[in-house]
Parts: sequence; structure tokens; C-alpha cells
Amino acid sequence: MLASPEAARFVLVTHAHLFKPTYPKSKEKLIGPSALFFHQGEYHTRIRKLVQTSLSPETIRKLIPDIETEVVSSLESWVSAGQLVNAFQEMKKFSFNIGILSVFGHLEPKYRDQLKENYCIVEKGYNSFPNRIPGTAYSKALLARRRIRGIISEIISKRKEQRLVDKDLLGHLLNYKDEKGQSASDDQIADNVIGVLFAAQDTTASVLTWILKYLHDDQKLLEAVKAEQMAVYEANEGKKPLTWSQTRNMPITHRVILESLRMASIISFTFREAVVDVVYKGYLIPKGWKVMPLFRNIHHNPEFHPSPHNFDPSRFEVAPKPNTFMPFGNGVHSCPGNELAKLNMFILIHHLVTKYRYKVVGYQNGIQYSPFPVPMYGLPTRFWRNQWNQR
Repeated sequence: MLASPEAARFVLVTHAHLFKPTYPKSKEKLIGPSALFFHQGEYHTRIRKLVQTSLSPETIRKLIPDIETEVVSSLESWVSAGQLVNAFQEMKKFSFNIGILSVFGHLEPKYRDQLKENYCIVEKGYNSFPNRIPGTAYSKALLARRRIRGIISEIISKRKEQRLVDKDLLGHLLNYKDEKGQSASDDQIADNVIGVLFAAQDTTASVLTWILKYLHDDQKLLEAVKAEQMAVYEANEGKKPLTWSQTRNMPITHRVILESLRMASIISFTFREAVVDVVYKGYLIPKGWKVMPLFRNIHHNPEFHPSPHNFDPSRFEVAPKPNTFMPFGNGVHSCPGNELAKLNMFILIHHLVTKYRYKVVGYQNGIQYSPFPVPMYGLPTRFWRNQWNQR
């Protein structure tokens, strides 16, 4: 276990070739062995480039109107429910829909519903005991995974028939050719699509839930964020869509997002495995041993982040020291979707604080792990429209 910025950099950046990503085989089977984050080397570099291109600022800026539509639709559904909602579960639905949008563009509702239904079954089995006895969570997850593969194949066939060349992730994967001119197989495409959906959902949903909690607990900060967002809202006369440059110029909101990422440290650590005997600062890490850079320990170390247990976005008025803030990992395996995740947060916060109010009800301090850290009971919350924004 490594809890210093230098050690994390050694494993993830400067000597990354000495350590390979490692996951239990049971999890690999559910996501798919060809998924990006199970690999290193040539294949990883090529597929990562495709994923990065499809999630680059140039591409995701075009998604802003669609993300706004999804945000407003989600917020309206929470208001019209008129009762307590489990914020984390609702954020998961929202994040999944954005994941679908970034992978498939505008997908037929039939396919989206089928993917969501089966994905929920896979997710329930992901952290269960890997028992193949029929009826167990893991066994059901494997069957649902097979059905997802079939749905993706159907979508691919339709795209090929219609000769569509969309700029979404699926389009990039369909156009992929390796150094021998070989296209990616349907299995490779399906594994990477499922991998991206998996990586996009729980992590983003967890951070959004923590942001709700942190702002709710600090009304003065909430008012500051609201004032910043109302200036944008008024500049758009309350009806124009957000622009990319506006989402790039929300300094208070940005610091709230960064501090939420630090405090919650959703990705608490990452697993690597030494591919050869490695000596680090006199310590031998034998070949085959697991190595864990501990992001949470670094993010909560008072040496790098004074009073680390206080939620204080102003600490990000100054850039953190190198390798002391790694919410999306570091090096060649860092999260390629970090810009999309942050864009979702900016857009959701904008619409939430300018048009709605919310109250966390019956909150109890504490964290539950599912497996990512989330507030207890998923943060039961009630939402209202602002008085002047009633329809």
C-alpha cells in the first residue's frame, strides 16, 4: 500500500510499465476481457485514444443541449414525485442516460430500456460472491451480460446496414483498425462499451450526491454558487442554452466540484500488479504482488491539504502540489471521461440552483459503501421548483 504522492507517481506514471492493471477474473467476465482498463501496451494505447477522442472537449461540447435536456427532465421527475427521493439512485439513472448518450448518441428508447434493465442485473452481481449456481446474483449477472452483448450486436448491425458514421464512441470503435488493418471484433466493441458505461455511472452519481450534501450543509456556500449561476442564467435570459465557454467559467462551482472530489475520494485506491521484481526506495515489491496507491490517504493528508476533514473549496484557489490530488487517477490509466463527468456536474448544478430548491430530510451522518462511498441511505432529498419558476 502506497500513501505518498511520489510512490503513486512511481507506480502510475514514471514506471507504469512495471505494473499492470489487475482485477478479479469474476469482474473481468462481467465487463468483458477486452475492456480498456484490463490492458496495457499497444492495444490499450489504441483503444484509449479512441475513447479519449469520443470524450474530448471538442466532442462533448456538442452534447451540452442533450445533457441539459436530460438534467431538466431528471429534475422535473424528482419534483413531480412530490416526495422524498433517494438522491444517489436518481443520480445513477441520470449518469447512466448520459453514458448511453456519449456511447450511442440518440439511441432508440427500446434499446436504452433493454440495456438499462440488464445493466442493473449485472451491477447487482458485480460485487457478489462469484457463484455460478443458477439463481445467484452472479449467475443472473452473467446471463444479463450475455443479453447486453446481443443488444449491442443488434445496434452494431443496424449501424452497419445504414452506413452511419457517427462521432460517438460506438462510431469510433466501429471505424477502428489495428496496425494490421484489422477492425475490432463485436466482442471487443461490446466489452469496451460496457466498460465505459460501468466507469461512467456510479462514480459520477456518487460525486453528484456528495455535492448535494456538501452544499446543503453550507448554506452560505450554496448562496455563493447560486449567485454565480444566476449571473449565467440572466445572461442567457433564462431560456438560452448554456454554452461551452460558460461552463468553463464558473470558478466557485468548479472549486466546489474539486473539493467534493477530494473530500469524498470516490476512487479511494487503485489496484496494480508488479510484472517483475521492483525495488522502490529500498523496498522489494516481488513480481505478482498487488500494489495499491491510496488516493484517499493522499487527499486527506494534512501535509498536502491542511484541515483535510473540513469542506473548504477555497483551498483550490491555489493549484494543489503535483500528485497530491488525483480524483481521476493518474498516468496512462487515468479516467478518460473526466471532462464529461465534470460537464455533467456543472450543468446539473446550474439548473438545480437557478430553478429549484431542495432539502435533505432525516439525514444521518455516516457513509455506506455500494461499493463507492455515498451518504447514508443514498441521501433522502425533497425537491421543489422556485416560486417564481412555477409552471
